[in-house]
Amino acid sequence: MSGSLFYTGLSGLGVARTALMTTAHNTANAYTTGYSRQVAEIATGSPNATGSGFIGSGANVSTVSRSYDRYLTAQLSIAQSASAALATNGTQVTRVDTLLADKTSGIAPLMQSFFTSIQGVANTPADPAARQQMISSAQALAGKFRSTDQYLSDMNSSVNDQIVGSVNQINTYAGKIASLNQQISQISAMAGGQPPNDLLDQRDQLVSQLSQIVDVKVLQQDNGKYNVFIATGQSLVVGDYAATMAAVNSAADPSRKAIALQGFAGNTSELGDGVITGGTLGGLLAFRRDTLIPTQNAIGRLAMSVADAVNAQHKLGVDLSGALGKDFFTQAVPVALSNAKNAGNLQLGASLSNASQLTTSDYSVEVTNVAGTLTYNVTRLSDKQSMGSFTTFPITFDGVSLAATSGTAQAGDSFLIQPTRTGARDLDVLTRDPSKVAAASPIVTGNTAGNKGTGALGAATVDASYPATPLATNLTLSYDAATGNLTGFPATSAVTVTLANGTSTTYAAGTPVPYTAGAKMSFDGVSVTMTGAPANGDTFTIGKNSSGVSDGSNALLLGALQRKTTMANGTATFNGAYSQLVSEVGNRSMAIKVAATTQDSVTSQIKASRDSISGVVQDEETANLLMFQQMYQANAKVIQTASTIFDTILGIGR
Repeated sequence: MSGSLFYTGLSGLGVARTALMTTAHNTANAYTTGYSRQVAEIATGSPNATGSGFIGSGANVSTVSRSYDRYLTAQLSIAQSASAALATNGTQVTRVDTLLADKTSGIAPLMQSFFTSIQGVANTPADPAARQQMISSAQALAGKFRSTDQYLSDMNSSVNDQIVGSVNQINTYAGKIASLNQQISQISAMAGGQPPNDLLDQRDQLVSQLSQIVDVKVLQQDNGKYNVFIATGQSLVVGDYAATMAAVNSAADPSRKAIALQGFAGNTSELGDGVITGGTLGGLLAFRRDTLIPTQNAIGRLAMSVADAVNAQHKLGVDLSGALGKDFFTQAVPVALSNAKNAGNLQLGASLSNASQLTTSDYSVEVTNVAGTLTYNVTRLSDKQSMGSFTTFPITFDGVSLAATSGTAQAGDSFLIQPTRTGARDLDVLTRDPSKVAAASPIVTGNTAGNKGTGALGAATVDASYPATPLATNLTLSYDAATGNLTGFPATSAVTVTLANGTSTTYAAGTPVPYTAGAKMSFDGVSVTMTGAPANGDTFTIGKNSSGVSDGSNALLLGALQRKTTMANGTATFNGAYSQLVSEVGNRSMAIKVAATTQDSVTSQIKASRDSISGVVQDEETANLLMFQQMYQANAKVIQTASTIFDTILGIGR
């Protein structure tokens, strides 16, 4: 009996000792990240059968378990991944928002300064200082466009570097998880199936850290090993083996890094930017796709539109020497990139066909073989809108024209078209001599002194066809009161008369033109309007402007471009398009901040729920220490009692 009592007390002493050690371990790791509270599971020992019934034999510790909820742990990983993505995206978008919204030295104030300086030239066309101010303002504006583009390009480089760093971290975590899978399996087998709790916590913590870089899903095998998948199901860790991720130059656009996954068989596949959505990596890819590239394209489109409109109008004026104006700004051209994986050697050349139709999107061109004919399918990437399928060049869409410059395509080839990506980078001022500013109209009009009627010929304007057919000689228009006609128009050119209601009539070359007050008369790219009531024999002159010293009429038209809807298919002004961009980026920044705040709250709630199960509570552990200490002392007393009884029995025998 004493022996049974002794061993019963000894078993209780062992249980108390194990429970105390477990409690001490919990206390020591109360602030260890990822640690799950451990519990010594106490079970009753097998009873001994006697004639008086079953007598207990004490207790034992069946296992030391983790306070762990797999569902909450998985939910926390998902929530942390979403929080990290929003935080990273929001930080980057805020930088772009701050750049665009600069009200003192941003693009908007400098663009206003440029058009104000044009108005100064229109007011005092002979003033060299006003002309120099216009050139200086243009240089400041072009410089701001280039510096803005450089800032965005630097952000792209920073994103590339961060992608490389994230991929290296992913590979490190994946390798450690695979190694722990192997260790856990081996140690558990050696311990008769008992769980190595600390290693399990370490593995879960690695998965948690991995989820903050990339969205992951975990599937636990029957043998306890983790299979880890990323994105849409690509295997990252399978048992003891880890795949390798790499940051590679995108096959479509070598200026940006893409994610590639090297499988267990050695095959490498590039993942699309939209495949990874969670973690800091997903946030970086979302920022680049949704904000950085569209913003750089939008700034480029604005620069190209300003250059195109100013150049077109500047070439319709004359400088101080009477020469027609040249391009005022450099003009960027769209970029066509061949995919690095193309089997064919076709090279595409892109050109600008209509600046007013440009969008802020990139485009893809996919080559397919339809019934033996190569077909080029164009898709606008911003909204996945098909722009059509073409079998011959040139291919024109959204203000861009594509031509085949060399080589031949093969089915499966693809191309990336970037119409406006380099628009801001390539903007510069070409006209730097103040005397070369074409502020004057190439045409001057006059009303002959001595005219008896009230007819007055207004200032002439010219359109894009004028430089191709310049006015060779001065014209004298004469009014015939008997017929109500004007004569003297060029004998080789038709004249179109457009009334105020928009009705137009074209008269053959050399024929008299009926006069209607206020009607616009157009020929050879020249348009003039006469008002009032001319008298019989009154004459009016139209001639080539040989000197633009005191004429600022073309500068007035240049200044009017600021209020003209020349962008987005004639629906937006320069300022309107820029304001829309600033608003879009600002709204996106705010939306991400709101989403991040909400997601962080969700993450905190899930973490609190998990910690309520897995976290160590010091007060509880202190109470356990006292309880198990008393248990230890009580069982020691049992052993002491058993020893006393045994000694008494021995004494009786003596």
